[in-house]
Amino acid sequence: MQSLLLVCTANICRSPMAESVFKAQATLLGLGRVASAGVRASSRAQGMDARAITALGRRKYPVDKKWRSRRVEAEDYLRFDHILAMDQDNLDALRRQCPTEQQHKLRLLLDLVPGRQGQEVPDPYFGSPVGFENVLDLIELAARSWSAARAGAR
Repeated sequence: MQSLLLVCTANICRSPMAESVFKAQATLLGLGRVASAGVRASSRAQGMDARAITALGRRKYPVDKKWRSRRVEAEDYLRFDHILAMDQDNLDALRRQCPTEQQHKLRLLLDLVPGRQGQEVPDPYFGSPVGFENVLDLIELAARSWSAARAGAR
């Protein structure tokens, strides 16, 4: 079983949404461990953005009420097999922190999706609830692509 860390900026919108989606499908996706973190998450743990919770709820994804944000830690580069960033800024921050021998683990989330390599998952924080739905669409697309890539590797 593979392990996956999903990373955004503050770890309150995109990456926890992705964590919920990938956790819901973990067995199908061959994932033993799924977590999320932020490159600039507050030192004070926060709950997930209410708009993210609402978007996940509309699609029947479970949300752990005790879930709290956290910052990417040095141990994460060793602990996880794959580390997927939501945007280029997050990926650049990870590359600056990540030991050279672990750099191969770093990619953008949408690099999983054929034809979307190099594209970003936009930050919905300062927008409307529709932005959270759009982010969820992209996350689900990436999860389906992970599953397809896994099936092709068998």
